[in-house]
Amino acid sequence: MDLTFRTEMGRFNYRVCAVILRQEYILAMKDERSPYYYLPGGRVHLHETAEDALRREIKEELLIDAEIVRPLWFNQSFFTEDVDQERYHEICVYFLVNIEHTGLRNTGSCFRLDEGKHTRVFEWLPYDSLKSLYFYPEFLKERIRCLPESLEMLTTIE
Repeated sequence: MDLTFRTEMGRFNYRVCAVILRQEYILAMKDERSPYYYLPGGRVHLHETAEDALRREIKEELLIDAEIVRPLWFNQSFFTEDVDQERYHEICVYFLVNIEHTGLRNTGSCFRLDEGKHTRVFEWLPYDSLKSLYFYPEFLKERIRCLPESLEMLTTIE
């Protein structure tokens, strides 16, 4: 069971995301429902650790075994989703992920993977392009160049 629920005031979501870097690029994705780029990851299941959830999501989405380096940010975010206009209160833990031991390092700048009925497009985005792209989370456009050495807590209102 995903740790998400809807109320008349909006949706609560508990997610994890992978920050996957290659030189001055970050791996982002899109799917058929989203006009914007976002990071690989997904919802945490009940009785699942954030780390296990991230490993599961990365295996499902990218078909690799994720090596988690460290947590970067614990973000409590309040936003209205652009596609369905649903209001969200979301908790997300962002982890730095090492892909050195995987074939993901050798992909081209853009590649597609299918997960069930969903097709996802992954793209290596240059850090310098993030400010001008339709990309979430917004805070990462500034913070990508200076990753924290220990977990930082953030609150974002978008």
